[in-house]
Amino acid sequence: MTPYILVLYYSRYGATLEMAKQIARGIEQAGNIEARLRTVPAVSPVTEATEPNVPSEGAIYCSENDLKNCAGLILGSPTRFGNMAAPLKYFLDGTSNAWVNGDLIDKPAAVFTSTSTLHGGQESTLLSMMLPLIHQGMLITGIPYSEAALSSTKTGGSPYGASHLATGNNPQELSADEITLCQALGKRVAKIALQLQAD
Repeated sequence: MTPYILVLYYSRYGATLEMAKQIARGIEQAGNIEARLRTVPAVSPVTEATEPNVPSEGAIYCSENDLKNCAGLILGSPTRFGNMAAPLKYFLDGTSNAWVNGDLIDKPAAVFTSTSTLHGGQESTLLSMMLPLIHQGMLITGIPYSEAALSSTKTGGSPYGASHLATGNNPQELSADEITLCQALGKRVAKIALQLQAD
């Protein structure tokens, strides 16, 4: 079976989804590894409301097996007051089986985010998403400064992970630098996963 990197994201308005798609392109540039895009259901303010296990439309929800069998994980969320969005946090809070079984130990991981303002908490959100991955025993990767776009970007981009500034007439549209950095992050995690599997 071909190994895959799980790109697990929550997207409310589509910008984080666009980032996930570019990260998936970067993963598949590494060769001999696939990208598997998965999302999580929204959290309802009505406590009795539930989402079906399989969505009637749109992106596929992440399953326990998707998480358990991945060769690496790239986690994405829009920023909510300098933190990840509640649906992604809710999902991560339910991954105790993976933690108990050590399913994610020594697998590479990375994070990405989108904000509507340049100083809207991109880096704190990226750092907050790293914390549960560290508890899972994952190997956190970022974007090294050898990626030239990291130094030239006027929109999103951080050594902590890919980011996007969602503003203007089309807030879902990524800048050229953001696309480059998303793809670079995906390719880096995929290459590290392949190297680890070869050892």
